[in-house]
Amino acid sequence: MTGDGAQPSAPPARGPGDGDSAIQAVWREFRACPEQRLRERLVLHYAPLVKYVAGRVGTGLPTHVDVGDLIQSGIFGLIDAIEKFEPERGLRFETYAMQRIRGAILDDLRSQDWVPRVVRSRAREVERALERLGGRLRRTPTDNEVAEELGITLDELRDLYSQLQLTSVVALEDLVAAGRESGSLVDTLPDDDAIDPVAVLVDRDNRRQLAEAIAQLTERDRIVVSLYYFERLTLAEIGRVLGVTESRVSQLHTRAVLRLRARLTEQAGV
Repeated sequence: MTGDGAQPSAPPARGPGDGDSAIQAVWREFRACPEQRLRERLVLHYAPLVKYVAGRVGTGLPTHVDVGDLIQSGIFGLIDAIEKFEPERGLRFETYAMQRIRGAILDDLRSQDWVPRVVRSRAREVERALERLGGRLRRTPTDNEVAEELGITLDELRDLYSQLQLTSVVALEDLVAAGRESGSLVDTLPDDDAIDPVAVLVDRDNRRQLAEAIAQLTERDRIVVSLYYFERLTLAEIGRVLGVTESRVSQLHTRAVLRLRARLTEQAGV
């Protein structure tokens, strides 16, 4: 957890189609004439989204990562979302903006290379061990089996999961794209008036592979993935559900992501 340890609160459910006449008027003006003053009003109105997304991303990062830096990166994502939002596609602005904000934060983390080279190397070692064991055992290996494969103790493996937190801060769209050359799903949102049947089939196949990979996780890992990515709970909230510490949930989240990446990479044949 970063900063003062406070959990991010839910963002305001407001947008250009939610009945807020004042902000709807700003959107209409901005679309007609994208002036700086109107852009600034929209940024100010939706700024709580940035704080919320930065707080969620920050719950999975080491303590030395400053949530203030994440917010600064997220503001650029919000501005980008405001500039590129197309309401005629039927997507809520909050949904679109939160994806853009998260993407901007993760891009900045990667560009800053906040993950030490040795940690990246260890992450690859764990993923390769998971692939080898999965191939031999035809099931998801236990932590004891992974530790034995790596030649370390179980406590050392759990310490390693803690060190690998930053490498696991990825969206599900990144997991689906493991081993493939593809952009963000946000950049390929379908146009309702021009449906690409090939893209639909590819997306359906990606979702199927992800569902199969999640199904092969242990029960606890599946719970963590479901609560974090689908129910939008924080690590601390998941800890209360499972009756474990936030630190332990962070380890479980890292383990689940590494296992998913290894499984999806294996499915992609890379």
